[in-house]
Amino acid sequence: MAQLSEPERSSTLQQRGFRVQAPLVESVSCYCRVDAGLKTVAGARKFVPGSKLCIQPDINPRAHKSKNGRRERPRIQPPLLSGLPDDLAIACLIRVPRAEHNKLRLVCKRWFRLLSGNYFYSLRKSLGMAEEWVYVFKRDRDGRISWHAFDPVYQLWQPLPPVPLEYGYALGFGCAVLSGCHLYLFGGKDPLKGSMRRVIFYSARTNKWHRAPDMLRKRHFFGACVINNCLYVAGGECEGIHRTLRSAEVYDPNRHRWNFISDMSTAMVPFIGVVHNGKWFLKGLGAHREVLSEAYSPESNTWGSITNGMISGWRNPSISMNGQLYALDCRDGCKIRVYEEESGSWKRFIDSKVHLGSSRALEAAALVSLNGKLCIIRNNMSISLVDISSPNKEVASNPQLWENIAVKVREEADDEEMKKNDNDNASEKRKQKKGVNGMQEVRLCV
Repeated sequence: MAQLSEPERSSTLQQRGFRVQAPLVESVSCYCRVDAGLKTVAGARKFVPGSKLCIQPDINPRAHKSKNGRRERPRIQPPLLSGLPDDLAIACLIRVPRAEHNKLRLVCKRWFRLLSGNYFYSLRKSLGMAEEWVYVFKRDRDGRISWHAFDPVYQLWQPLPPVPLEYGYALGFGCAVLSGCHLYLFGGKDPLKGSMRRVIFYSARTNKWHRAPDMLRKRHFFGACVINNCLYVAGGECEGIHRTLRSAEVYDPNRHRWNFISDMSTAMVPFIGVVHNGKWFLKGLGAHREVLSEAYSPESNTWGSITNGMISGWRNPSISMNGQLYALDCRDGCKIRVYEEESGSWKRFIDSKVHLGSSRALEAAALVSLNGKLCIIRNNMSISLVDISSPNKEVASNPQLWENIAVKVREEADDEEMKKNDNDNASEKRKQKKGVNGMQEVRLCV
């Protein structure tokens, strides 16, 4: 007996007065089974009441059933803020001060993912809400390192998570900030293992330390700078026959790769450096402790000499701002000089008229830019801000140009430390206080 094809069967059924409807779902989603022996739709309905005829009865009924029933449930994420769409919730969260971001990460997983991504911080930056913080490390009397961040809005120091073990007691390592929110630590010398190639970084988005690709060469007490968001290192020392190094290398965070660049003319251990007009200026000591200086140009990948006028008066922390090169002119950072390229010499720029002293605790450790002002960091973690937007004004008649901040915070910490030693006399307490400040070492990155 000849069998009818599907189109012929449908037309035959329509001629006999039966109504045939197409399935409301795709054939792969139909789970009903009709006995092939039933020749009429009426007969099929006796066994499948209320169902529509399936024109493809050989479909696997378990084709779409998942082994885990939970996966079939639709994933509906809760809103960032109850009662508000996510775009309005983000508009509210980006206005929260940076000091409170650590608390925001603890609310829920969605908030943690939001604050850990690029979108949140890039949006704050595009809207002018990004906040500049200062990162410093101090070394206690046992030689252990701890990192702290200074919030200029609240004028408070906040501790960072403990640094990884390899940098707990390291010496001569480099530090720099890339991409605006990653604090890198690289190289250095471990007291037990010697020179290192290790590279780690702290992410302000996750509030955690992470690993990065190691440097190509072990080195410590070297020079480092950031140009076009790329990290450059040069010179330094390493154990071995050729202790003083000439090699230099660069790290691109976008490619996660280190590459060698042109070697320096002579081996050097830099002790001061600055980026000015697109060039990297270095000054240090050679293999025989002679004073050397060189300048590196990233565009041509070449090293060149520096004018004698700049080298002769350049011995303290310096910075380039608004096309001008500034440097500290005293140990406590109360005087600032500026370099004039026309005359090739350093000139006096600003004098605060208030000198703090010559102790180790009050010695200026770094000079950086903070919110358009010169920021002077001292070993006792006190900070002075200098407004250089109007350099023609006299500081004595305009005290707002020179502002001392972060002093009370440090004094309160010292007072608490002195209260712990109630059994000692007052003179002994003052000696201990001075000794603690003298042992602190501060390095700075922004």
